[in-house]
Amino acid sequence: MTELEEVVLTVDEFEAIRLKDVDGLEQEQCAQRMNISQPTFHRLYLDARRKIADVIVNGKALRIEGGTYEIRPQHKSDRKGRCCRRGE
Repeated sequence: MTELEEVVLTVDEFEAIRLKDVDGLEQEQCAQRMNISQPTFHRLYLDARRKIADVIVNGKALRIEGGTYEIRPQHKSDRKGRCCRRGE
């Protein structure tokens, strides 16, 4: 079996996809949650979508990496864990 070519998705790109596509937030809300500007969020989101499309269309492996992060425990009012940089 041959080894698949990998595409690297950063944790920030992963979080952009989660907030926009899974949680259904508007870009401005996503940017606020990530403590970045809306144009920066938009660039992260477009890069992530392009990489995910490349993985799906071309049969590549997806690796998510980049930095030291932790998943915060779920809150009673919010059933989803939250990804954040350590120390935040």
